[in-house]
Amino acid sequence: MSDQQPITTPAAVCWVRVALDVPLPGPFDFCHDAPVTVGLRVIVPFGRRKMIGVVVENPAEPSFDPKKIRPIEAVLDDLPPFDEDWLRMARFAADYYQRPLGEVMLPTLPPPLRKPTAYQGKRSAGGPVARLDGRKRKTAREPAKADQPPQLNDAQQTAVDTIGALTGFKPVLLHGVTGSGKTEVYLRAAEKVLGQGRQVLLMVPEINLTPQLEGSLRARLEAVVGQDGLAVMHSGLSDGERLQAWARAQRGEARMVLGTRMSIFAPLSKLGLIVVDEEHDASYKQQDGLRYSARDLAVWRAHDLNIPVVLGSATPSLETWQHAERGRYLRLTLPGRARSSSLPSMRLVDTRRLQMKQGMSPQLVEAIGQRLERKEQSLIFLNRRGYSPVLHCQSCAWVSNCPRCTAFTVLHRTDGRGHRLQCHHCGYQAPVPHACPECGDQDLAPMGRGTQRVEEHLAELFPEARILRIDADSTRKKGSAEALFASVHAGEVDILVGTQMVAKGHDFARLGLVGVLNSDSMLFAHDFRAPERLFAQLMQVAGRAGRHQGNGEVLIQTGYPDQPVYQALLRHDYAGFARHALHERESTGLPPFVYQALLTAEARELKVAQAFLERARVLPKGEWAADFPGLDAIEMYDPVPLRVVRVANIERAQLLVESSSRPALQAFLASWSHHLPYLANEARVRWQLEVDPLEI
Repeated sequence: MSDQQPITTPAAVCWVRVALDVPLPGPFDFCHDAPVTVGLRVIVPFGRRKMIGVVVENPAEPSFDPKKIRPIEAVLDDLPPFDEDWLRMARFAADYYQRPLGEVMLPTLPPPLRKPTAYQGKRSAGGPVARLDGRKRKTAREPAKADQPPQLNDAQQTAVDTIGALTGFKPVLLHGVTGSGKTEVYLRAAEKVLGQGRQVLLMVPEINLTPQLEGSLRARLEAVVGQDGLAVMHSGLSDGERLQAWARAQRGEARMVLGTRMSIFAPLSKLGLIVVDEEHDASYKQQDGLRYSARDLAVWRAHDLNIPVVLGSATPSLETWQHAERGRYLRLTLPGRARSSSLPSMRLVDTRRLQMKQGMSPQLVEAIGQRLERKEQSLIFLNRRGYSPVLHCQSCAWVSNCPRCTAFTVLHRTDGRGHRLQCHHCGYQAPVPHACPECGDQDLAPMGRGTQRVEEHLAELFPEARILRIDADSTRKKGSAEALFASVHAGEVDILVGTQMVAKGHDFARLGLVGVLNSDSMLFAHDFRAPERLFAQLMQVAGRAGRHQGNGEVLIQTGYPDQPVYQALLRHDYAGFARHALHERESTGLPPFVYQALLTAEARELKVAQAFLERARVLPKGEWAADFPGLDAIEMYDPVPLRVVRVANIERAQLLVESSSRPALQAFLASWSHHLPYLANEARVRWQLEVDPLEI
C-alpha cells in the first residue's frame, strides 16, 4: 500500500477497517489506540497521500501483516456516525453494482466531508462542519404562506387512503395521467408520515423541477416540519449548500428531503416513506462512476427498512409496469385530470407532402397564431439544442466533424460572437470556417435545426411575440433555469422553445398548445428502449398543454403517422402501448425478461479495447473455469464498437452479458469482476462494468 517504512505498532492496539475511495478491493486495515465507532469518518495515510474514509469494522485481527499496518491520523466526529441502515444500503450497492465499498460511500458525501485539507492546516478552524456551525445564522424569514389543500377527487382520495393504510414494505405504482394530481397525493401521504414523527424522502429526476416543488412543500408542510425541516439535495448546489443539507439530514434536523438521484444516499435515520416522482425517467440512472439506479435503490431501501415506497408516473417504465401486472407492486390509478380540465387533444400532422419551413408545418404555424390571439402560451418542443446539428458544404459534401470524436460538431449561435462549432461529446470548440476546408467554396450552410434556429425562425414569423428558449445552453448559469421558468409562470412569455428540460413536471397555467418537431429521429434508433422513451417523452410534453383551461392541443409532426407508438399516443393509451411493447420484448428476449450487464473498454486504439474484451469473454471458459459455476445460464456476446467509437481521442468498445436469472448473473459478475482488473492492467485499458444498463 505504501513505499514508506513499515510502522511498528504498540502492543495494545485496536484494528480498524476503513473504506476508501480507491479502485482497489477493500476495505483497508489501520490501527488506533482505541476502538473507533463504526460509521465515523477518519483521516488515514494511503501511499504518499492522506485520505478520508469511513470506518466499517473493528476486527479482532488484521487481514495482513500487523507490522505493515499504519495508524489512523484523526477521527472525525463532527457529525454523527452513519447508522447501520445506511451502511447496509452502501454494502448492497457495492455488491450489486460490483464496485469497491469505498467507491460507493465516499462519492455520495458533500466534497468538504471527504477532503483531508478541509480538516488540517491553519485555516481549517475545526473542519467544514465547525465552520458551518460558526456562521452567523440568517435572520428567520417569514413563514411560507400556507396553501389551502385542494379538494381531492375520488381516485385521489382512494390513493391517499390506500397509501396511508400501508404498514411495512409495499411498492406502490401511482399511475396517473399528466395533470392527475399525483403531487397532491404525495403531499397528503407525506403529511401523515411526518405527523408520526418520521422522515420522508421525495425524489425528482431533474434539478430544474426542484424549485417549483420546494415551494409547494414549504407552503403545505412547513407548519409540520418547521422552517429548517426541509433539505434540498442536488448537484447544482454549492459545496456549502450541499454540506448544510447533508449535515441537517445526518443530525436528524431535516424532517423531509427533496432531491435528485443523489438524495437516495441521504442519511435519514427515521425514514418512513420514499416517493420517486417520474420513476420512469432515465436521469435516475447514474452514467459515470458508480452506475446505480436511484429508483431501484429506493425500492431496496424501502424493503430493508420495511416502509412503503411510491413510484409515480404517467408513463411508467416497462420494468415497473411488469411488476405491477404480476402483482409484485400495488397499482393505484388516477385516470383523469385533477381539475375539471380534460386531456389535450392529440393530432398527428403528416409531413410527407407538406411544404415545411425550418421544420415547421403550416398547421403548426397557424395553431401558434391562434393561441397568440387568445393570449395563450405555446410550447415548441425539439430535443436538440444548438443552431444546427451540422455544417456542410453543398459543393463537395464536406461536413463539420470533430477532430477528436467520431461525431459531428454542432453549430451554435453565441451571444455577441456570431457562430461557433462545438462537439457535444468532448467539448471541442472551433470558429466557423470562412470557406470549405476541402474545396474552398464559401457557401457553407447549416443542415437541420436545433432550438436556437427554431427560436430565430419563430421571431421572424411572429415579431410581436415574446419568445423564450430553455435548454442546456440558456441555463448554464446558476439560478438561470429557475428565473426562466418563473418568467413563463408569470405570463411574460408567449412562445416557449425547449428541449426535454421543459417536458415534464412543470405546471404552466396559460399553456394551451404543444408542437413537437423531429420526433421521428427516435423511431428507428438502434436502442431497443427507443420506442418506450419516445412514447414517454411525447406523453409527458403533451401533458403540459391545457392543464388549467382545459382546451389543450398537441400537434406532433411526423412522416410515419401509422406507427404504433403514435397511434397509442392519439388514444392516450399507455396500457395498450405497454402491452404491445412487453409482448415484443418477451418474444425477442429483452429486459425485463432477461437481466444484463455491460463491460465497456477504452483505449487509444479500438483494436486494443476489443482485444481486452475478447480475453474477458473467453476467460470463464479457460483456465479459470472452476471460478464460474453455472456458466450455462450466461450468454456473452461478441465485443462491438460503440456507436460513437471515438470520444476525445479515446476509442471504445463494449461486451454485453445477459442471463434469464438475476442471481446467476450476479454470481457470474462477482467472479468475473475479480479477474478483470488484472486483464485490464496487462492490456493497459480503462474499463467499466455496468449492471442493468440503459444505454447499449
